[in-house]
Amino acid sequence: MTDENSSQDAVVIERTFNAPVALIWQLWTEPEHFKAWFGPAGATIPAANMDVRVGGARLVCMEIDTPGGPMQMRFTGDFLEVEARKRLVYTESMADKHGNVLSSSQAGMPDGHPTTTEVTVEFEDLGDGRTKMVMTHSGIPADSPGAGGWAMAFDKLAALVEAQNAQ
Repeated sequence: MTDENSSQDAVVIERTFNAPVALIWQLWTEPEHFKAWFGPAGATIPAANMDVRVGGARLVCMEIDTPGGPMQMRFTGDFLEVEARKRLVYTESMADKHGNVLSSSQAGMPDGHPTTTEVTVEFEDLGDGRTKMVMTHSGIPADSPGAGGWAMAFDKLAALVEAQNAQ
């Protein structure tokens, strides 16, 4: 089930997965699993460094093939809240390869685009091995490429869960 709601300054996506909350948490918080689904269709994640604890940092590299060749984008941030299997909150900013935050213009974003946004993911154990996940990305407009990227990423996450269920 997919329910995608967006306000002007936040993208909210709710999904229900046929997987226990422990698995969905693991797919979000363990770099090797996160790399398997994050990013829009066609994107790969060559690196995901995540110190999943309050105050811990994250640096994720996403690569996308373009007509001009591969393009890499990096996202950095800090974990603000970590409540195992219940809630994950982190900041997100576009960054250079060293994790330094880029200004909107350096990142190729329009003037007024926020330099730092916040992602909140809430996990609910529905019983019977099912998990409800609600992701809110504050600071991302509803009609932005980022909103579409999240929807595609969660399609990849759902496919990964289904593949694991088939094993």
